[in-house]
Amino acid sequence: MTQPLLSRTPVLNGSDAVATRKEFLEYFLSTFNRYEQLFETLVNEDSYQTKSIALRHPLIFYFGHTATFYLNKLLLAGLLKERVNPKLEAMFAVGVDEMSWDDLNDANYDWPTSAEVKYYRHQVRDAVEALIQTAPLTLPIDWNHPWWIIIMGIEHERIHLETSSVLIRQQALELVQPHAAWQACTRSGEAPQNDLVSIPAGKVSLDKKENAAEYGWDNEYGLHEADVAAFQASRYLVSNAEFLEFVTAGGYTQDTLWAEEGLKWRHYTAATHPTFWVRKGDAWWLRLMTEEVPMPWDWPVEVNYHEAKAFCNWKAQKSGQKVRLPSEDEWYLLYDFAGVAEVAVDKAANSNIHLDYAASPCPVTEFRHGELFDVTGNVWQWTETPIYPFSGFKVHPLYDDFTTPTFDGRHNLIKGGSWISCGNEALYSARYAFRRHFFQHAGFRYVVADELASMPGSHYETDKLISEYAEFHYGDSFFGVENFTKSLADVAISAMKDKPARKALDLGCASGRATFELARHFEHVAGVDFSVRLIESGVQMAETGELHYTLVDEGQLVTYKTRTLASLGLDNLKGKVEFSQGDACNLKPILTNYDLILAANLIDRLYSPKKFLSHVHERLNIGGILLIASPYTWLEEHTKREEWIGGFKQNAENFTTLDGLKEQLSGHFRLVAEPVDVPFVIRETKRKFQHSLSEVTLWERIS
Repeated sequence: MTQPLLSRTPVLNGSDAVATRKEFLEYFLSTFNRYEQLFETLVNEDSYQTKSIALRHPLIFYFGHTATFYLNKLLLAGLLKERVNPKLEAMFAVGVDEMSWDDLNDANYDWPTSAEVKYYRHQVRDAVEALIQTAPLTLPIDWNHPWWIIIMGIEHERIHLETSSVLIRQQALELVQPHAAWQACTRSGEAPQNDLVSIPAGKVSLDKKENAAEYGWDNEYGLHEADVAAFQASRYLVSNAEFLEFVTAGGYTQDTLWAEEGLKWRHYTAATHPTFWVRKGDAWWLRLMTEEVPMPWDWPVEVNYHEAKAFCNWKAQKSGQKVRLPSEDEWYLLYDFAGVAEVAVDKAANSNIHLDYAASPCPVTEFRHGELFDVTGNVWQWTETPIYPFSGFKVHPLYDDFTTPTFDGRHNLIKGGSWISCGNEALYSARYAFRRHFFQHAGFRYVVADELASMPGSHYETDKLISEYAEFHYGDSFFGVENFTKSLADVAISAMKDKPARKALDLGCASGRATFELARHFEHVAGVDFSVRLIESGVQMAETGELHYTLVDEGQLVTYKTRTLASLGLDNLKGKVEFSQGDACNLKPILTNYDLILAANLIDRLYSPKKFLSHVHERLNIGGILLIASPYTWLEEHTKREEWIGGFKQNAENFTTLDGLKEQLSGHFRLVAEPVDVPFVIRETKRKFQHSLSEVTLWERIS
């Protein structure tokens, strides 16, 4: 039974601006409303405030997060000018994935009620709706177009429509309730006997352009070509019945079937069967989003990567064949072989996808794609491939941490989409990856093929910007200029004299060297930066004590570098530092009561330095020190002209940034020393360097 069609991702390269504006508005409202409808499956306030699993925030965070994402990105793009609720927007900004910089400690949050968040969401809805109705629009829309940020927000909420449905599925059953808009499939029968289909060798060629007709995330762009050898693939997704054979054969107790990482997960969780299977006496039941039902044996099994991999190893051992999960390239070959088409705009898909049919999987025999079934839809399909960047990959300047944190070799690609995958998620070009122990609406099909010779590199230490920052923080000194971050930390520590030295905040910490240096003097130091890409270097140093990256010498020639905390005399300080993502203009409430705040080369990169300066005293103890260092390189690409605090004429006279600092800070601070210039050198190539001076001012909070 089909459902009313949820609007499809808009076409961005049309020629009718009026029609596109209407399409955007419908896409936004349908997404926004469907997301709120998802949370109507929660029974009461406890449902919002109780964590589904320990590695995630309570559901109230996700209810607010997607609205905050709209606000934050539209503010950065200059499409909106004012925040709606700074407190909630600081709380809901980050903390989605299980990353080292995410703060999942409930003691640090005073979560609002669902009614408060719903009111906030409707304020955001009104702001975005007004923007879509009135903002100038020219076509086509590519990823440099202002409206790209609007569609980014909508597609982001569609991702969370799916991931939040998984968290609701993991919530305690008494905290959720059935809903007319989220009815599961009711069809089930005898599971098919799976067999193998021969897939001929072929070529995969992907080259999505920035002016493509549909929205895409950064990892979809760039060139990728591969020759794929012939292989065999299972006709059906692995069903619950087929996976039961593995369970009853003792697959969860045979250590040899599990890779090292998977074995650690299995021991930690004490798993003996798929997480959504429920044993009731002698019978198996299946937990769906809001209910438990007798096991539908012909539905696809839903497992994490480790379980899927162990099944393949068991199948290989049992059959004597080379059974494994497919690679991403092999999945693309399956798609082409089966003749699958993109989801149509005006009719239900020929897949259990895009919420066109039900709020659950369905039998693996329902959607035929050539000789195969469920090449797309029903459940996502795990692959052997950790996500990696295509040739020519680059980040979007307003969302630089969508994919790069997952280029760590620990996030495997899932392909094909599930019953709830909508918008971009349902496209052929979509590339989503999750930690191998995570659960999504994901299952698998297996292939018989030779072992993959190698996987594409997924570590991103070759990123030029990240490498330059890593060298700037932890690397060599050039032309007799001392390490800038250490020099600033030394100045800050010297300024503290006999003041308390309990807590320090390194704001705009980038790769984190000053965070460690300050820990020589302070009991605890928090490093905060807006860019996850930069924070990763500090996190890696704190976790492993070393950092690996490449530096451009000339052209394509590079030098490989390894830096360690031990070589800098900082190795014993790892336990005194922590890193988190944050917006200096709207910090989380927990970031307060500091004895020192270091803001290095920060104010001329903020979207609202006035806002930062007007509130920074709230984060600092009376008598505490604020160190501001900046070369005062004001650029409109970072800071709108009206937000500059200096570097212009005022009343026909020069008005410097130092003048602006005095004006902005005088109400709560006194300048405790004359400004000094501290030099710094940034290496670009073996023979090209930037030499700059940063003016350092020290301010003591007096009120």
